[in-house]
Amino acid sequence: MLRKVNGLFLVIISCFLFTSCDSDAVFDTYKSVPDQWHKDSVASFKFKAPDTLKNYNLYVNLRNTNAYKFSNLFLIVDIDYPNGKVVKDTLEYKMAAPNGELLGTGFSDLKENKLWFRGFNQPFKFSEEGEYTVNIQHAMRNNGVVNGVENLQGITDIGFRVEQAQK
Repeated sequence: MLRKVNGLFLVIISCFLFTSCDSDAVFDTYKSVPDQWHKDSVASFKFKAPDTLKNYNLYVNLRNTNAYKFSNLFLIVDIDYPNGKVVKDTLEYKMAAPNGELLGTGFSDLKENKLWFRGFNQPFKFSEEGEYTVNIQHAMRNNGVVNGVENLQGITDIGFRVEQAQK
């Protein structure tokens, strides 16, 4: 009986290790949001260029709960190059289906969203060696209101991910 339990334990651990390894990820980090995401709060991610010859996909990762009350999400994302160049984008992502159900993966009220930043239209290459910084800030507004949403509810974690592109 003990041998069967040990064998089962070994199989479970092996499955966990194989499914948790992510060979495509070059950089993958999250930062927690305490209670609400303030409009002036910027999530910054610093990393070294993995390889200037290979192609990559860049993603903004978000975890959100049912407290997120919008069907979309506007983000201001900039990437700071080692030489000082800054490329800034205002991006919109769909966060809910027409019936109001939140998109993303997850079985509970916590959903995880992997949102394209770079690499979806054309391959992204890190053109310079050195340290890059990606800054992510929300730019949400209520309909008909000029001023932005001061504190965005429902976002629990903000992440950034770099994956080696598939050939």
